[in-house]
Amino acid sequence: MFTPPHTPLEHVPFIDKWTHLVMYGGFCSVIWFEYLRRHKTLCWRRLVIWALVAPVLMSGAVELAQAYCTANRSGEWLDLVANSLGVLVGNLLGYFVLRPVVWK
Repeated sequence: MFTPPHTPLEHVPFIDKWTHLVMYGGFCSVIWFEYLRRHKTLCWRRLVIWALVAPVLMSGAVELAQAYCTANRSGEWLDLVANSLGVLVGNLLGYFVLRPVVWK
């Protein structure tokens, strides 16, 4: 909800969208890592709710809050798309990369 500082990478096309993708991908990877550390079987219902649906809903809530509750930020559909792609990437990493490593 704050105004991000200026960086030397501002000239990179879509740098803010890449940042959203990486942040939400990392967030979902952490969810998977913690789930896998504590469980020996997958409960798909829990994973779909907490590692897929909840992060996308949270992302939408943040974008709406930026659009309607701040004067210096705007909610953007492309941010929501980048966040959702990050969630998808994080879940794919969790299943295909973290699961074999954590459960070996």
